Amino acid sequence: MGLAKTEMFTDQQNEIALFAKVFGHPARVTILQHLFKIDSCVCGDLVNEIGLAQPTISQHLKELKHLGLIKGSVEGTSVCYCIHKENWTAMKTVMSEFLNQDLSQKTDCC
Repeated sequence: MGLAKTEMFTDQQNEIALFAKVFGHPARVTILQHLFKIDSCVCGDLVNEIGLAQPTISQHLKELKHLGLIKGSVEGTSVCYCIHKENWTAMKTVMSEFLNQDLSQKTDCC
């Protein structure tokens, strides 16, 4: 299997691809929707809410946290997660620019 060769692409292209990847799994979308709904959460609550195993939820939380869309704070033996508002806003800006680029075309080119 070959390398992804991400260095061939711009930082913005790589960033857009990472955002798309995080939204590419329904469990991560569900986690984000749940966090928006209740404004904070403990991992155990997500297990009960979503119905997936705790290690699976933890892996999805790790992906979301790695990208910076959520943040977590330790409370005793649990970690409380919430949306990282500044990073969420920045992601929306990047993705909106990418998704809206076709709207500026005035003629049908094909």
